[in-house]
Amino acid sequence: MSHTTPGQLLTVTEAAERLDTPVRFVRRLIAERRIPFHKLGRHVRIHTHDIDDFIAAGRVEARVSRR
Repeated sequence: MSHTTPGQLLTVTEAAERLDTPVRFVRRLIAERRIPFHKLGRHVRIHTHDIDDFIAAGRVEARVSRR
């Protein structure tokens, strides 16, 4: 996995590596417009902060049990 700096644009493959998912999952997120992306001609790029926001949006808080 390549190391990136905050705000860097990633390829679909790099984004999949960062999410630890198949490339197909990232392409589906793009097709369904569930994650922001940039089109540079025919190339698609995703900002690292958009990936971090996507991860944070999926966070589920733990339940606090009351006795």
